[in-house]
Amino acid sequence: MASASTFDSIWRNGTVWLPAGPTECDIGVSGGKIAAILNRGEGAAAMVQDCTGLTILPGLIDTQVHFREPGLEHKEDLESGSRAAVLGGVTALFEMPNTKPLTDTVEAMADKVARAKGRMWTDHAFYIGATAHNADHMAELEKLPGCCGVKIFMGASTGDLLVADDANLLRVLKSGTRRVAIHAEDEFRMQERMGERIAGDPSSHPVWRDDRSAMEATVRAVKAARAARRRIHVLHVTTPQELEFLKDHKDIASVEVTPQHLTLAAEEAYPRLGTLAQMNPPIRSGWHRDGLWHWLGQGVPDVLGSDHAPHTLAEKGGDYPDTPSGMPGVQTIVPLMLNHVAEGRLSLARLVDLMASGPQRLFGLVGKGRIVAGYDADFTIVDLKARWTIEDSWLASRCGWSPFTGMQLTGKPVGTVLRGMAAMWENQLAAAPFGVPLTFEETLRA
Repeated sequence: MASASTFDSIWRNGTVWLPAGPTECDIGVSGGKIAAILNRGEGAAAMVQDCTGLTILPGLIDTQVHFREPGLEHKEDLESGSRAAVLGGVTALFEMPNTKPLTDTVEAMADKVARAKGRMWTDHAFYIGATAHNADHMAELEKLPGCCGVKIFMGASTGDLLVADDANLLRVLKSGTRRVAIHAEDEFRMQERMGERIAGDPSSHPVWRDDRSAMEATVRAVKAARAARRRIHVLHVTTPQELEFLKDHKDIASVEVTPQHLTLAAEEAYPRLGTLAQMNPPIRSGWHRDGLWHWLGQGVPDVLGSDHAPHTLAEKGGDYPDTPSGMPGVQTIVPLMLNHVAEGRLSLARLVDLMASGPQRLFGLVGKGRIVAGYDADFTIVDLKARWTIEDSWLASRCGWSPFTGMQLTGKPVGTVLRGMAAMWENQLAAAPFGVPLTFEETLRA
């Protein structure tokens, strides 16, 4: 432990999650950085926050959200989506490119970064979308300020933001060096199986977008990654078969799972939620959910992402299959996973790995993911014993609903701290947003 006479702030009396594990200590913060790990009661500061009974985790990071701006702000925008994030304990996030216009050019990326300035409550970065038109320019585009990497949709998209064939997939992967995030559903198989959809029956969604469509795309993605010698990141994996396959390719392929697929099961979700349970890849059976937990226990998934993809209740209120896929999740990812910790499905150490050190390790985030001297003072402060119920009145997403409304949980975010300043404390927001773009090791010299 180190001591210094004065700091900008001290976070006292919490159980602090250091790299070695939970430690009874205090944290001194100066200039937005962790200045010292202190013994209890050491040091002085103008602002001292008492965290008695609370656990101070490294700032938790959501590496997949869709905030719909520009072009679809009636569903969400950068301010409302990031406000939901900090209320749910998320300190930083990666936002996706399927907006209108797409985030697929130098100008579109600059526009999104400019829109975020002074409006986003979390620190943030944005994916550049791969298309057949820009495939050969990824090496330049992936180095743009504010960019967290390249996103490929092998399925579940339309128009230019769909890279369904192997030739264009390989073109994208051969241009650039950063890890490429991939939505792996096989567009060709899904086109062939559109007749499996039953009008008015959203439970036919996982029949149409079946296990094989996911598995075939994942195998193709890994094959292309090996041919291009390029690291990939397979998003929102939903089948145990994919995880069993991917465990043998971790040298080149990292893996994301979502709280939705770890929490919901088709047998219960579609009868209760109808089209609100519709997302891509689909909510599958309890057998699939249990299989994801098995492979999570084996350590195969690297990160958790919420795949926050809001649509309005009016849009969701139509008849399947003419209803949009996606559900909100950025505000509930931390609470849901804390509840899984409380119920013994995973350890708090594993949650920290999936949402803090994992994202830092995979994407080369600078100064994030650990509580150590010299890193940004980003903390997700939680009450592991709090018992509460998700209510609509708590939700900040513009879409105004959650598939988890009414769920009783144990474990709740109390504070969301960015660079030593509380963006949220006990459900109260700071006076104004102060999120800034994230920095990545691979672009420091870009």
